Amino acid sequence: MKSSETPKRLVTVQDVAQKAGVSKATAARVLGCYGTTSSAVKDKVLAAAQELGYQANELARSMTTGRSGIIGVIVGDIENPYFGLAVRGISDAARAEGFDVILANSGEEIEKERDAVRVLMGKRVDGLIVTPAKTSETHHLLSLQKTGRPVVLLDRAVSGLSVDTVVTDDHVAASAATRRLIEFGHRRIAYISAVNSGEVLFRSRDQIDTSTVLDRIDGFLDVARQAGIEAPERYIRLGATDPSMTRKIVTDLLALPDRPSAILASDNVIALEVFKTVRALGLEIPGDVSLIAFHDADWTSVTTPAVTVIAQPIYDLGRESTRMLIERVRGAVHAPRRFVLKSTLIDRQSVGAPAMDEDSVKRSKPARARVRTGSRS
Repeated sequence: MKSSETPKRLVTVQDVAQKAGVSKATAARVLGCYGTTSSAVKDKVLAAAQELGYQANELARSMTTGRSGIIGVIVGDIENPYFGLAVRGISDAARAEGFDVILANSGEEIEKERDAVRVLMGKRVDGLIVTPAKTSETHHLLSLQKTGRPVVLLDRAVSGLSVDTVVTDDHVAASAATRRLIEFGHRRIAYISAVNSGEVLFRSRDQIDTSTVLDRIDGFLDVARQAGIEAPERYIRLGATDPSMTRKIVTDLLALPDRPSAILASDNVIALEVFKTVRALGLEIPGDVSLIAFHDADWTSVTTPAVTVIAQPIYDLGRESTRMLIERVRGAVHAPRRFVLKSTLIDRQSVGAPAMDEDSVKRSKPARARVRTGSRS
């Protein structure tokens, strides 16, 4: 049944001006928050706007003032709690400074990232915070930089792009986690990443097109090699992009004759699937497999055992990127800055000494002795 009511038209600046008894230009200055007017006139215009239910045309305002009061944000995977927390930091910091946020999700696909940049620029955002899907395909970001629109990179760096960058100390964090596992006597350590290189087995750094992943893998390999572990890269697995793929990767690793005794998961989504798969296979954590995860997600502290994690200041990552961007939007001129936030290794109960097979008996006695006399939980 069709309604006989005529749709209400939008209230215009002219309507507000007539209601307030002022010129259209005066009403526009008050509603657009530019220029100067007396307090009495401002009060009359605002009262008329409220009475009529006036809604500002943000596009028209941005064309007049040169600013929209909106920040565009493009992240890799909004379903990942890591990015969800970063976006919370962004939105809180933006709101505190009077900015709104428009969020786009690239799904770690470069074409979607390019589309998102185009759409957000069409909405005349004042600046962009971007988590680049690929460090080698950044022509769209270079073009964006040339427009003069401020850009801040979140979580991932891109060489050759002269913009502010906010990251965590991924190489240091991965090194610390690997070192902790080695201290407990582990020699066969797997590293599982969600990065999609087209194949599961890690063969070379050329497969990786994300700075964060490279930094973590380099940290893992550097410490393993310093400890004399032979060919530590043989246990690196890529492409854990969804639960089913992660389960297959973990199952295949733990079916190896010389299966890993410990797993380092590159994010908490992967870690959860590792935890569930190990249990489904009838194995125990840490009795059969030790586990460390990046990101201190809520679930990691309430499982049995609780999971040892690398806690990253993700909320601060988002907040700091917003602070730097708004500084640029408001006219600050600096050389490109790189802000590195520190991570913290939180020891819980998911790491223990490896099972005493023949190999570990030969190689891990000193490390096991340290664990027995130490105070780690």
